[in-house]
Amino acid sequence: MAYNILLVDDSQTVKAVIAKALIMSGVDLGALFRASNGKEGLEILAKQKVDLVLADINMPIMGGVELVDRMKADGALRAIPIVIISTEGNVGRIEELKNKGINAFLRKPFLPESLKQTVDAILGGSHA
Repeated sequence: MAYNILLVDDSQTVKAVIAKALIMSGVDLGALFRASNGKEGLEILAKQKVDLVLADINMPIMGGVELVDRMKADGALRAIPIVIISTEGNVGRIEELKNKGINAFLRKPFLPESLKQTVDAILGGSHA
């Protein structure tokens, strides 16, 4: 089964690196949507079927924490798994996000294998 994944990060470079890591690691990709902030991410989520959201924390307009809050408050979006991928390593912030319902946290930089293991653990197994 191919997965539709939404990348939410304000850096075009980071989105390209994550997209390449997904492809290199053998994640079975359907559509790969890209947004530059949480507001754009919510607009995509309103129109597209998405199986997983990969989001940064610090972004202009709407950051990752507010995106998580909005998704968890929306009955149609609350079940979509969220992985935060960030350079921020503040233990308190990570715990706060886990309490809000994120499924995983990956610290930048990460290995493609770590991303694949995380995606497989959340979406149900290897499709490579």
